[in-house]
Amino acid sequence: MAERFADAALTVDRFLGGKLTLLQPRNGYRAGVDPVFLAASVNAVSGQSVLELGCGAGQAMLCLASRVAGLTLTGVELQAPYADLARRNAAANDLAATVVEADLASLPTELRQQSFDHVIANPPYYRAGAHSPASDAGRRTALGEATPLAAWVEVAARRLAPKGHLHMIQRADRLPDLLAAISGRLGSLEVLPLAPRSGRAAELVILRARKGGRADFRLHAPLILHEGARHLRDGEDYADSVRAVLRHGAPLPWPGP
Repeated sequence: MAERFADAALTVDRFLGGKLTLLQPRNGYRAGVDPVFLAASVNAVSGQSVLELGCGAGQAMLCLASRVAGLTLTGVELQAPYADLARRNAAANDLAATVVEADLASLPTELRQQSFDHVIANPPYYRAGAHSPASDAGRRTALGEATPLAAWVEVAARRLAPKGHLHMIQRADRLPDLLAAISGRLGSLEVLPLAPRSGRAAELVILRARKGGRADFRLHAPLILHEGARHLRDGEDYADSVRAVLRHGAPLPWPGP
């Protein structure tokens, strides 16, 4: 893959109702709503530091920075063209971010000496060999697990400051793997399932965990993304609270204690 996407190979896409404008490859990995939900789940406040593992073109961390001003952003991305896009997207939206091109399993020394208030990640959803590989190298890397999920969790836990939070979004069927990886490393685990419609099984989950946390595990009721039991009309039918997240940059309605 080239070190930089040619301009003709990119599209300009609007996120958060146009509040954020991002370059994405026409034929490579293109973000949908998942990184937007991930960003909206993070309980960050101004002045804190955020590390995104596998930041791609920067969709999640830049969505978060659009909602919470004054964050210090660092992204790690393995693929050079996507790391370049993340830098370009940050600059185009007047958001400061440091993007490090590196394998998360072999971070540069300088980064391994830092700790962060928040670590966020949208790891590949599929175990190695569990799905037909994409023809595009960028999509193949983004969707197929080359680095084990446990390694993502281990790196995240090491980079968290005491009392810092990890947020990850994953397929619901990978939740057992995620919980096994976190066991003994982080505490105060909460899981928010995301179900497409009422009466349908959750397809995604967002996990929140805290370094040094001691609260009991909490499995929340699913957040229902769409209104009604099925799609009945043209156009989107997101629930009001979900539309507020996707179109207005609102925080995800995370259940309280």
